[in-house]
Amino acid sequence: MEEKNNKKTIWAWCMFDWANQSYNMVITSTIFPAYYVGITANTKYGKNMVSFFGHKFLNTVLQNYILAASYLLIVLLLPILTSIADYRGAKKRYLQMFTWVGALACAGLYFMVEGGPIEFGMICFGLATIGYCGGFVFYNSYLPQIATLDKQNDVSAKGFIYGFAGSIVVQLVCLVGVLFHSTFGITEDMGARISFIIVFLWWIGFAIIPFRILPKGEPNAGSHNFNVITGGFKELAKVFGKIKNMPLVKRFLPAFFFYSVGVQTIMLVAAEFAAKELHMKDDDLITIILIIQVVAIVGAWLTSLASNKFGNTKALIVLVAFWTVTCLSVYYIANQNQFYVAAFAVGIVMGGVQSLSRSTYAKLLPPNIPDTASYFSFYDATEKLSIVVGLAVFALVEDRTHEMRDSALALDVFFVIGLVLMFGLLFAEKKVKNDTLAPQAELV
Repeated sequence: MEEKNNKKTIWAWCMFDWANQSYNMVITSTIFPAYYVGITANTKYGKNMVSFFGHKFLNTVLQNYILAASYLLIVLLLPILTSIADYRGAKKRYLQMFTWVGALACAGLYFMVEGGPIEFGMICFGLATIGYCGGFVFYNSYLPQIATLDKQNDVSAKGFIYGFAGSIVVQLVCLVGVLFHSTFGITEDMGARISFIIVFLWWIGFAIIPFRILPKGEPNAGSHNFNVITGGFKELAKVFGKIKNMPLVKRFLPAFFFYSVGVQTIMLVAAEFAAKELHMKDDDLITIILIIQVVAIVGAWLTSLASNKFGNTKALIVLVAFWTVTCLSVYYIANQNQFYVAAFAVGIVMGGVQSLSRSTYAKLLPPNIPDTASYFSFYDATEKLSIVVGLAVFALVEDRTHEMRDSALALDVFFVIGLVLMFGLLFAEKKVKNDTLAPQAELV
């Protein structure tokens, strides 16, 4: 079995975040959303209207529907794959497969041009999302395998810090082509398209480090007498049965689902909102996202310190409360300066809530379990399902009202529900801690 808290292994694990956050920064947060809104602002179908396989949509509504469909496919697919990965000890193989799919799809976005058909580009956009999310499931499942219980908060935060730092570097590289395109004798649109190729090279290039160093995983087939197809479902059912008997895990996951609806959706649609509602230019948008990433590094570090001192649950309650207020403020944003303030607030809590949620779940799991990928499939399926719901609600409200502000207001309801459920988890935690026989008494 791989030695836990090995510095080289943890570094390699963090480098996967460094690699794949290039997608999150360039494709979902800055350059692609602005590029997509720009090339579809005035088409032959009308203002902000596009055609996708003969059906007309508002440009951002289509984008959010495709994101939602991609995340839904991940929800349906990954529980089976992760169970098979544990069964065969093949989590690294699936990590590699999804990474290649995502990176190649980013390269495919290069061929999406103004005035041309958007079907191929939007399919690549969806595949990039599937590759990113799929890889993250297997990446997350390594956490309890490489770090002991007392180190998981710090290691989880370190991974996010690496991711934020890597995304800043790749964004700066792409920024050169977008902002100084005339220096290189290319158009601004070409600068954006080249950035999609840069993401491909960055993502797959740095992912080679974890591919080489992370452990392969131990096969778990010896305890089963069924084939890999039916075995995947049976393993999934077995893990689900175990989770139902973990009082804190089964309280944490619903709370995590509701506040993740808001957290994940806001991070995915922030650039759309700024470009479409506030008419922010590419350079302003990129600048503000860079500020968010820098602030997020500090936020993840401070959250790690706070959670170690006050406990994960209390720290998460504070973060979710902060998110609730911030989301409500989006409804009233009327200019770029106000958006800068809101973005700064989001940056403070963005990395912290993601990092702490992951480490909290890892701490709640039984120690030394061999099938970590199967357990983390529930965590990731919960998160991805929350994104499906969030994006669908956001797109549906905008489609009906033509106001993204109304969509933001709808998201705040999910934050409120998540906050209430987190208080329920806090009370349950205190009750469990009073039971000296409870194995999870000191986990959070």
